[in-house]
Formats: sequence, C-alpha cells, structure tokens
Amino acid sequence: MTYRVAIVTGAAAGIGAACSKRLAQDGIAVGVLDLDEARCADTVQAIKDAGGTALALGCDVSNRAQAAVAVAKCRDALGPISILVNNAGVTDFTPFEELTDERWDMVYAINVRGPMILSQLVLKDMKDAGWGRIVNISSSSAQTGAINMICYSSSKGAVVTMTRSMAQEFGPYGITVNNIPPGSVMGTIMSEANRERFQIPTEVLLQTVPVRRLGEPDDIANACAWLCHEASGYVTGQTIGVNGGRVVT
Repeated sequence: MTYRVAIVTGAAAGIGAACSKRLAQDGIAVGVLDLDEARCADTVQAIKDAGGTALALGCDVSNRAQAAVAVAKCRDALGPISILVNNAGVTDFTPFEELTDERWDMVYAINVRGPMILSQLVLKDMKDAGWGRIVNISSSSAQTGAINMICYSSSKGAVVTMTRSMAQEFGPYGITVNNIPPGSVMGTIMSEANRERFQIPTEVLLQTVPVRRLGEPDDIANACAWLCHEASGYVTGQTIGVNGGRVVT
C-alpha cells in the first residue's frame, strides 16, 4: 500500500471527523485540522485507538499565514500531502436585505477563500508526486438555493464551480478534484443549527428524502474515501451528491 498523507479541514466533529476516521481506515495518515487545535483531540485519539496515524492541527483556513504554518507542521511530521478534504465552513441565515458587506465577506472568506488557500498550499506536494486528490465539501443548497441563505448557498455554489475549474487545471498533473454536496445530514453543527432555527419536524423532513432516512456523517465520509482512492483516478470535476435522492438533477 502506498503511503499517503491527508489534511481534512473542519475535522473536530461531524463530517470532517467522519472523513478523517474513514481515510485513516484506508491506511492514510491524517492531519486533523480545525479552528481550535484542542478540539481535534477526540478525532485524533479515535484514529490512534484504531491503529491509525493522526496529528492535530489548528488554524483559521481563511488566514493564509496560519494555514501555511499548519500545513508545514503536517508535512514535517507526516510527510508530503497528497489528499486534501476542504470541509471547513460556516453557515448563515441572514435575510438578503439585512446582509452586510462584513457578513458576506466573512462567509466567503471561510467557505471559498479557505479551500483556495489550502489547495494552493498543498498543490506543489501533489504535483511533485504526480498524484493528488482534492475533495471539496459543498452543499445541496448550492444546487437548490435556500430562503434566507443567499450568502451561504452562493458561497457553496462558488465551491462547485471552483471544483470544475480546478479539475481542468490540475488534471494533467495526476490530480483529481471533486465535490460532495451533502443534504440533510444529522449530527453536524450546521444541521443542528438548521433544525433549531427552522423547527422542521423529522417526519416532515423525511418526506423530502426518497430513501426516507436522514444522512449520517459516515455517508459523506464513504463517498469521500472513494474519491480519494487510487481506483477513482478517472473521476474529476464531478459533483457527487450524497443526499438520499433529495436532489436528483
């Protein structure tokens, strides 16, 4: 098995933690990155307890200087990075007429500039290796839109189109770039915020999901692991919807 090193952002909990653990199951060493390095301890320990290799990293992904330090720490400890999962993000429920420039810029800084910065910082490692996998976690709201979430959904739409362009630019170097837009995934900070804000009964939400169950972080992690696998090298620039059929186009 080829030794690989991954960085997963927003990995202290939820989808990021699930992706970190799932990649570790495939023998990949994982840099577990979140805004607060201390919050990564549980994810790192779970990976180590299962016999894997993991390292806690902390930074604001929208801050290039902080991100550069975190990536360098991972590279020094684990080796060159060949897998990046851009999962860190923030949600927003501000009605359009109440959006401020500052709020808009903050959401885009984390949701769009963050993946751009992290991808730039690991790109040389991937080019040198002639192999790389980048998985961007977008959102089903980028595909459908969402009331009072124009800032968030449009930022995730930018992630979808950024993925397509990155895939075309990086493909000649053996690097694939894909995105996963989750839908109705429970057990994440964002999903719980949505449920609390909109007070949607579970039975009502289930009627919008053809498979009649809510998603779990592991559902996203399994798709992420497949996209990061050696055998998925002919899949790039794609939107792999993991949403129970809620979005079918």
